[in-house]
Amino acid sequence: MSEIDKRSDADPPSPVSARVRQRLQQAGRRFHANDNIADFLEPGELDLLLDEVAGKMRGVLESLVIDIESDHNTQDTARRVAKMYLTEVFRGRYMPAPPVTEFPNAEHLNELMIVGPITVRSACSHHFCPIMGRLWIGIMPNEHSNLIGLSKYSRLAEWVMSRPQIQEEAITQMADLLMNKVSPDGLAVVMEADHFCMQWRGVKDNGAKMINSVMRGSFLRDSALRREFLSLINLKD
Repeated sequence: MSEIDKRSDADPPSPVSARVRQRLQQAGRRFHANDNIADFLEPGELDLLLDEVAGKMRGVLESLVIDIESDHNTQDTARRVAKMYLTEVFRGRYMPAPPVTEFPNAEHLNELMIVGPITVRSACSHHFCPIMGRLWIGIMPNEHSNLIGLSKYSRLAEWVMSRPQIQEEAITQMADLLMNKVSPDGLAVVMEADHFCMQWRGVKDNGAKMINSVMRGSFLRDSALRREFLSLINLKD
């Protein structure tokens, strides 16, 4: 047990969120909405976090003047919402990165590879409303690149996207992760998504989508390569 988790019998128990936050602060680590904090969770603490979030969510429902005692539809809503956040829609904050086997580029492949569209689901960190979209990845490998299995791109995308995000930062995180894993000559990431913070609330515009891209290495330097990638993914499909 770490020093920050020790206490005397006379001290009241601190919430598990406070203990995790203190570890992060003492390590000088950021814990923004779209950061992964799995390294700072000890065994069993995710279950304790679930209990804590469920208790606070009950308070939110009560402040919304919802009768969670006699309304059969909302009696268990607080725990369902807590479980949804911690183990599903925001699991990318609390779970370690998925295992990814890397293979050497034995055949010295150096041609454009495209993966996508990968379906992605995230949530706006401003309103916690869903972001639903598609992701395309372009890779220009070199002889020193590490190749990863096709399904691993989807697993890594799900891990990055299942956090409260803004789209611009999400695909930058994805690009950074893939540059580190694959070490290609060039990398391109494009995302197209519907934002329910625009459709469900606010302006309530059902037709607007956001499309943005990150280009690295040869995709940034070579306009012909960039055009080839963008023409092949064909966003209208």
